[in-house]
Amino acid sequence: MSDSHVPRHIAIIMDGNGRWAKKRALPRFAGHKAGVETVRRVVKLCIEYKVEALTLFAFSSENWRRPEQEVNLLMQLLMTALEKEVKKLHENNIRLQMIGAIEAFPKKLQQLVVKAEQLTENNTALTVTVAVNYGGHWDIVEAAKNIASQVEQGKLQVQDIDEKLFAEYVCLAKLPTPDLFIRTGGEKRVSNFLLWQLAYAEMYFADISWPEFDKTEFLTALQSFATRQRRFGRTSEQVEKCSNNV
Repeated sequence: MSDSHVPRHIAIIMDGNGRWAKKRALPRFAGHKAGVETVRRVVKLCIEYKVEALTLFAFSSENWRRPEQEVNLLMQLLMTALEKEVKKLHENNIRLQMIGAIEAFPKKLQQLVVKAEQLTENNTALTVTVAVNYGGHWDIVEAAKNIASQVEQGKLQVQDIDEKLFAEYVCLAKLPTPDLFIRTGGEKRVSNFLLWQLAYAEMYFADISWPEFDKTEFLTALQSFATRQRRFGRTSEQVEKCSNNV
């Protein structure tokens, strides 16, 4: 597969952990732990295939509605992953960042996030973004509030606001927009994930659960992406003409 057919940025909803565990008569949390192994596998594959950015939906703003015990275990799993994995990421030149309302999490977790981001901020092999306590609606509202604040302070004029400027205020503004969106677990919706950023992403839905997402499935997603003609409002003829002129 040529580099030109590989997405620069992949965004993933890692769905199906609980169902994977239930099918095996295991507690739901066992599915989340198995999902961490899949994250490791996919990070390695992204580096192997020269993907620039990987964004993972780990905990949505709606996930607080889950049973308290499961939420607490997820928080502990996230802290453990940060404590154990960040050094390995840094050694492999991988940058880690978190997006979402981090201030809602325990202080220890917030401190681990800051420490991880500071340690890896200059790494260049791959940027891994983990969305925690994140929602697409929240992201857009926060951007609107920040822009409104700039207008109040006289730093922006209303007529300055357009799509390009707005895009600078949403999460992931410094990364290329996602080219490929993947969701495992059989569901076919974006579930309030990166609503602004996914406007032109190609969609790939896998029926298997996240713990089952292996190299074969990853390559199937990339091959599916490679067959898509990305027109961005243009006609097929215009796209083909541009390609022939490159």
